[in-house]
Amino acid sequence: MSVPSPPTPLGLLLCDDMIFTSRITGTAQALGLSVKPARSLEALKTLIQQQSPACIIVDLGYPGLSITDFMAGLAHHGSPLPRVIAYGSHVDTATLRAALEAGCHAVLPRSKFVEDLPRALPEWLRSEPQEGR
Repeated sequence: MSVPSPPTPLGLLLCDDMIFTSRITGTAQALGLSVKPARSLEALKTLIQQQSPACIIVDLGYPGLSITDFMAGLAHHGSPLPRVIAYGSHVDTATLRAALEAGCHAVLPRSKFVEDLPRALPEWLRSEPQEGR
């Protein structure tokens, strides 16, 4: 009798840019991973409640997003907390800094995020709990 394999860790993505969303989900698919997109904060909150994501990827340029409020709300969701990986414009240093201060596990300029994505996505989605940030 075979032992069932553990479920593939799930990632969620908050992004309203369809081309960038396709790039991220396509990279995940090519790596045999699963990343579900959410095009609104409400859709993301619903997915978080329905799933147990290992990772949430957040576009810091998402209209109306307060990363501080988002992270505070996520902390009230329960445990274990998923990793939160945030990316944004390299010139918007205040928002990148705010994401770090809010508790995101990794904060990257968009160009570095794209460069690191194929290598880092499997690590971000690993199912073991992560110590610290």
